Amino acid sequence: MDEEDIIVEEDEALKQFLPRGFGKQTKEVDLAKQFERSKRQVADRTSAIDNDEHDNSNSSNDDDDNDNGDDDDDEDGDEFPVSHELVLKTHERTVTTLTVDPSGSRLITGSSDCRVKFHDFASMTPTTLRAFKSVDPTATKASANSETHPVNHVEFNPLSPSQVLVVSATPQAKILSRDGEVLTEFVKGDMYLRDMHNTKGHISEITTGTWHPVDKNLCVTAGTDSTLRIWDANSQRTQKDVIVHKSRAAGSAGRTRMTAVAWGSPVQGGSSLLVASALDGSLVMWGGDGPYTRPMAEIRDAHKKDTWTGGIAISTDGRTVVSRGGDDLIKLWDTRKFKQPISVVEHPSTSDQHANSNIRFSPDSSSIITGSATGHLHILNPATLKPELVTPVTPGSPLVTVLWHEKLNQIITGSANAETHVLYHPTMSSRGAAMVMSKAPKRRHIDDDPTLTTDLSQGLSGESIVTPNGVLTNNSQASASYASRHPTLGMTASGRSRDPRRPHIPMTTPFAKSQPDEMHIRNNIPLSSMRDEDPREALLKYAEKAEKDPMFTNAWKHTQPKTIYAELSDEEEEGPEKKKVKRP
Repeated sequence: MDEEDIIVEEDEALKQFLPRGFGKQTKEVDLAKQFERSKRQVADRTSAIDNDEHDNSNSSNDDDDNDNGDDDDDEDGDEFPVSHELVLKTHERTVTTLTVDPSGSRLITGSSDCRVKFHDFASMTPTTLRAFKSVDPTATKASANSETHPVNHVEFNPLSPSQVLVVSATPQAKILSRDGEVLTEFVKGDMYLRDMHNTKGHISEITTGTWHPVDKNLCVTAGTDSTLRIWDANSQRTQKDVIVHKSRAAGSAGRTRMTAVAWGSPVQGGSSLLVASALDGSLVMWGGDGPYTRPMAEIRDAHKKDTWTGGIAISTDGRTVVSRGGDDLIKLWDTRKFKQPISVVEHPSTSDQHANSNIRFSPDSSSIITGSATGHLHILNPATLKPELVTPVTPGSPLVTVLWHEKLNQIITGSANAETHVLYHPTMSSRGAAMVMSKAPKRRHIDDDPTLTTDLSQGLSGESIVTPNGVLTNNSQASASYASRHPTLGMTASGRSRDPRRPHIPMTTPFAKSQPDEMHIRNNIPLSSMRDEDPREALLKYAEKAEKDPMFTNAWKHTQPKTIYAELSDEEEEGPEKKKVKRP
C-alpha cells in the first residue's frame, strides 16, 4: 500500500484544540452569536393596560392602522433593557438583596442561605459565571459552632464604593470592604433597658438599612426594637443619633417593628428626607439632616396594620415616595402633602414569605420597578402606577428584589429560586452583562468529560468545586453551621482544639470506632476491670477477710469480741415515724 492511499479522517475536536499558528493567538468572538445565546426566548414584551384599552377603543380602524400600532408597541418595549439576560446561580436559597457599585464593575448578592457572594463582571466569561468570593458576615470564632443568620440587606456606599453596609438578622450591622473584609462592626445595645434612647445600639434584629445620600460617613439602620439608629462609619462604639418611633396602635405598648427605610436627597439640591415604615401600618417622614425629636409628617394608616411594608423608595427630585405594603397595595405619596396617597394600585404582595420584597425608582425616576409573586417584573408609570411593561423573569417563583443601575442601564433581579438575573440590551446597556457576553468563552480540554467535571455554565461558586479525592458534600451539609462546613479550622496538626475549654475528642479509626482493645484498657486504665464485675460479688469476697481482720472495729477486738446491738423494745415500732397529729 502506498503512502498516497492512506486516508486519515479529520477530527474536528482535535483540530479545534491544536494551535492554528505560532505566536500570540487572538480569540475571535462572534458578538451576534453570543448575544443571540443570551436573548430571552419568552415573550418578554407585554402591552400596557392603557395601551390595550387604547387599542380596544380604536378597534374600528382598518388593518393598516392596527399594524402600525403594533409596531409602535414594539418600539415602546425596546426602551427598556429587558431583551437579553444573564443568569447567575451562585446561591442555594432565596436571593434577598443585591447591590452594584457606582462604577458597575462589582455585584454583591445576599441570600437566606446566610452567605454574601461577590461577583466581578470583568473576570467572568459566558462559561464561568461564578462568584469569586463567598463570605458569612455572622461568622465569629472558628473553633466553636457559630450561628448563621440570613442576610437582610447589602448596599454599596454611593459616595465611597470601598464600603459595603451588610445587615444580617442580628442586632449588629457590619461594614465590609469591597473584597469582603470586615471594616466596622457596630455595637449591640443593652436589652434590659426600657428607654431605647439610652441603649448604645439595637437590642433585637435589624431589618434593613441605607446610606446617607450626601454624607459618605453616615448610615442608618432600622430594627425590630422600634428604633432607627444613625451611625458614623468611622466610630463603631457610639451611635450618632437615635430615632424612637412610638406606635399609637392599641395594645402595642408604644413599640412596633420598623420594616423599611429610605434616605433621599433631591438631585438639584435641597434638604434630604428620611422616610420609614413600621409594622403598625404607619409611614413616618423626618428631615434627613435632623433634628429627629419629632417627625415632619406621619401617616398612621398608610397600610394595613400587622402587614409587612417591605419596600420604600424616594424619587430623585425628592417630591414623591412610593411604598409597597403587605396589604397587596402600592401607594404613591407627595412629600409636600404627606396625608393622602396620590395613586393606589393593587399588586399581590410577597412580604408574608419574603420580607425583603422591595420597590425601586428608575435612575431618572421615569419608571418604577418591582417584582411579583408570579415571577414577573413590573415596570410602572410613576404618575398613575399603571404597568408600562410586564415581563416574566422566573415564572412560578416570586421575584423578591430588583435594582436598576444607572451607569450600566441594566435591571438586576433576585428570585426565590436562588437565581440572579441581569436583564440588558446589547446596544442600550454598557459593560456589565453586555461585557461578559462579548467575551470569548473559555475552551475546554479535549479530554474533559462533561459528566465528571464541574458545569461552569451553572454558575457554581468557588467553594462548590469538587477536588480530587475529596469528600462530596450535599446541600444539607452546605447549609449547616459554619463549624461543620469547616471541621479543621481552629485545630492543631494533631487534631486537638486550640480552645483550652474544649475537651479533646479522640479520632475515629476503622477499628471499633475509637475503642481500643481490651488488653490496652486493662493495662493502662486503673480499676477498669470493675466494669465487668457484679458489685455484690465483689463485696462478698472481702467478707471473710473483714471478719478476721476488721479495719474500723479493731480497737474493740479484745475488750468487746462479740458485737452487741441495741435491742428494740415492744413499744418501739419498726418503720418510719408517724407524724404527730395536732389537737385543736
